[in-house]
Amino acid sequence: MSKIRILWADDEIDMLKAHIIYLTEKGYDVDAVNSGDEAIDLVKQNNYDIVFLDEQMPGLSGIETLERIKAIYPNLAVVMITKSEEESIMEDAIGSNIADYLIKPVKPSQILLSLKRNLENKKLAGEKASLTYQQQFREFGMKLNDRLSPEEWVDIYKQLIRFESDLETVDDEGIKQVLNMQKDEANALFTKYYENNYYDWLYGKSEERPTLSQNLIKEKIFPSMSPDKKTFFILIDNLRYDQWKAIQPMIEEYFRVDNDDIYYSILPTTTQYARNSLFSGLMPLEIRKKYPNFWTEEHEEGSKNQFEKELFEEQLKRHGQHLKVSYNKILNLDAGKRLSDNISNLMANDFNIIVYNFVDMLSHARTEMEIIRELADDEAAYRSLMRSWFEHSSLFEIIKFLSTKDIKLFITTDHGSVRVQDAIKIVGDKNVNTNLRYKFGKSLGYKEKEVFEMNDPEKYFLPKQNISTKWVFARQGDFFAYPNNYNYYVKYYKNTFQHGGLSMEEVMIPIITLSSK
Repeated sequence: MSKIRILWADDEIDMLKAHIIYLTEKGYDVDAVNSGDEAIDLVKQNNYDIVFLDEQMPGLSGIETLERIKAIYPNLAVVMITKSEEESIMEDAIGSNIADYLIKPVKPSQILLSLKRNLENKKLAGEKASLTYQQQFREFGMKLNDRLSPEEWVDIYKQLIRFESDLETVDDEGIKQVLNMQKDEANALFTKYYENNYYDWLYGKSEERPTLSQNLIKEKIFPSMSPDKKTFFILIDNLRYDQWKAIQPMIEEYFRVDNDDIYYSILPTTTQYARNSLFSGLMPLEIRKKYPNFWTEEHEEGSKNQFEKELFEEQLKRHGQHLKVSYNKILNLDAGKRLSDNISNLMANDFNIIVYNFVDMLSHARTEMEIIRELADDEAAYRSLMRSWFEHSSLFEIIKFLSTKDIKLFITTDHGSVRVQDAIKIVGDKNVNTNLRYKFGKSLGYKEKEVFEMNDPEKYFLPKQNISTKWVFARQGDFFAYPNNYNYYVKYYKNTFQHGGLSMEEVMIPIITLSSK
């Protein structure tokens, strides 16, 4: 590995020989000059990793030298060193995008710390993350085999996401593979846990029941609302918890996170079922029976979620809530811009629902478009693409505006998605639904051990078309494929992000409570 190369410009450079010798002995390659002009000439001739720059030099000042260096190499790290503690000088330097700011006289240890902070920070953080995970690996594995509650499973999932994030920049593929194996093990155990307890959760037979889709508004939103504040409820369709963590730092510049929580989606983990349940406070079969005009069967044409506002208002009535409600669904760029331009008008309402569909569309686009597959080749790239969208989105502009108001903000979703890997063969007639993660019909053929099976779907509050209708769900990273053209479909859908089935990524999803700073 080549030495780190440093340029140090100071009109009293001869007095800094001890510092330069110290850095040389530490393995750094240092070029020393007396003026800003010389520094600029050397920057043009050589490749430097970092520049130490005296602020008070005769001729071309440190600030002027900094500006010229940044004009040539905007990403070159520059550390400003000065005798002055004047605020205006600090502001000029910081405004010119310096990497660090040191006050004379500087000690060799301060210089070394600045080098490590600016050049080795990622490497050191990665090494620390790798060591921490290795130390916790065995303990974490043992914890997976304990009898865990819903809250403890949430902690497990949050820990996995944190490990994944910390190891994202580590070059050690071996440690990443170990984490992926442990994540697969956790997913397998979680799906069994969910299957064994789901029925009891639906009927309130378990004291350890988590908050499910149909209980979210009642259990998480109503108790956290403030009667003297307007409420904004932003639902980002298909937002996974790891994606929330990716955009959280941007949002925290404007809002304080009061509660970073996770709730459990019902099955199927798709918009038609999970989101209608969320807004109605009812399970799908209950919606179908109680509000037949607000329910669209899966085989019917048209939107399956066109009555979300009406279902929410019915839930408000059942709970004795009298609120003025607005509802906006954003399906494209123009709609988002229009809402952003008119967001102030929503301040007249008590409760404002905003549904953003971008992440779900990104998931579908990744399946269908080769260029999106390449841009989001793995989990980290998928998070990065989502983060990039959010940073430049109308949604972020809306959130910035709302931060100037004394409001309560909730950010959540209806379900997540999982990266599918392994195909499961299934046989069905032409009336079987098309989702890759769940199937229902009267004559399905499959291996029972490969699926989560519901022989009597109405017991799970799911509709059935006839008396012999069954529902089956794929687990973890599996997906369904028909024997016809099997190899083609396996190749086409492998490594795509899907939802509808049972996995931690689809089921354990964020519900975030925020307050204006």
